[in-house]
Amino acid sequence: MTSPERTEHLVLPGVLTASQAAHTVAGILAVQRADGAIPWFRGHHLDPWDHTEAAMALDAAGEHEAATRAYEWLVRHQNPDGSWYAAYHDGDSTRPTDRGAETNFVAYIAVGVWHHYLATGDEGFLDRTWPAVLAAIEYVLALQQPGGQIGWKREADGTAVDDALLTGSSSIYQALRCALAIADERAEPQPDWELAAGALGHALRRHPERFLDKNRYSMDWYYPVLGGAVSGPEAKARLEADWDRFVVPGLGVRCVDPNPWVTGGESAELALALWVTGESDRALEILQSVQHLRDPETGLYWTGYVFDDDAVWPRELTAWTAGSLLLAVAALGGDEATTAVFGGDRLPRGLEPGCC
Repeated sequence: MTSPERTEHLVLPGVLTASQAAHTVAGILAVQRADGAIPWFRGHHLDPWDHTEAAMALDAAGEHEAATRAYEWLVRHQNPDGSWYAAYHDGDSTRPTDRGAETNFVAYIAVGVWHHYLATGDEGFLDRTWPAVLAAIEYVLALQQPGGQIGWKREADGTAVDDALLTGSSSIYQALRCALAIADERAEPQPDWELAAGALGHALRRHPERFLDKNRYSMDWYYPVLGGAVSGPEAKARLEADWDRFVVPGLGVRCVDPNPWVTGGESAELALALWVTGESDRALEILQSVQHLRDPETGLYWTGYVFDDDAVWPRELTAWTAGSLLLAVAALGGDEATTAVFGGDRLPRGLEPGCC
């Protein structure tokens, strides 16, 4: 098991002790395959976004070698067009189970790579992964629409789906800003990316009609804040507006309104969004409220809980749920790499339409 001394910075009252944090990190490491792949859990599939989130949690816990292997897995399995498939078979990472390519999944490598570089200062790693980041961002921006929003996927046959998702595009906005930071660090300016990021941010802030209506999902509520497109008083007002709709006191955050189902991943991500807006006390309360999802045997977290039935559902202990919680704890604890990636103060913002 990971030593508690290595996870003392992940201690948070009512959420994690050093020993519990070490147990959770060990749980993620137990899910990771020898080739670096991090599936949802052993026997389930891997998707590139959740794989990256789990890798970021490993970096936040100081498990840099394991995180490096996770990013090397992405580099090895990138398709020639810059994409990754939406899902891969656990135990045989060369065999995709969903040959579609979702744009937010593809873009998220930039967030993970920048986070890893900030955590380690490893310039060689940045050099090795830059071609993969470059190809991924170019693939994603090929699906950007005239209004700035990003089409959410290509089908298995390569057909582009132009409809855009607010949550997915918000995640891509964060990824674009991290990609620009990587480009700046390498002194390789990407003016097209700056324009793309500016247009996307403007669409997220001012044109909700350009995205599919998924407002029953809590992610569409908080993700524009978490991804950095909406900030300041506007972000606080956004979170306040639907607080009672999605937050179940003492249990966590609904995944979908009005379903009586709270989920650990959405709860941890909301906590991160609250931290971004300066609401650390509220963020702590949310993280404390989902500790009923913790499995004491593995240190991992159940995906969700149906409170009307008093039932854990689904019966899945997912690496990415644990990863999202560790990242939220790391942000509240002031971990430098995590606060830089999610706080966004030092990330380029791109160029707004008509700015120049």
